[in-house]
Amino acid sequence: MKPPLNVAFRRSQVKMGAVLYARMVEMMLHGTFSCREIAEETGLHYVTVLQYARELYRAGACHIAHWEKDKRGRDITKIYKIGKAKDAPRQRMTKAERTARYRDKKRAIRDVNLLGVAA
Repeated sequence: MKPPLNVAFRRSQVKMGAVLYARMVEMMLHGTFSCREIAEETGLHYVTVLQYARELYRAGACHIAHWEKDKRGRDITKIYKIGKAKDAPRQRMTKAERTARYRDKKRAIRDVNLLGVAA
């Protein structure tokens, strides 16, 4: 049944923050995305996505599914997933491993410098 023509229709305002937040949660339900990927997909600012994800984590609504490594091989970026589960462990190098790696780099630099001077 059609409404009478003299009835004015109200348009309800939709708050985009709530819509984008729902889109973010939907993405976190169906896959593992970094906060940067969620920000690009939803159009929210990266810091806003970080704040939302941290609050979801504090509330116990999501967990750390895994870690992304940076170019030095360190676990830096948290990848959140909706749901209750145990957080993925963060891998760290021991002090002995860091020292050995540092010495190897210094040795490689010294060897390159020695070869460069001789040539």
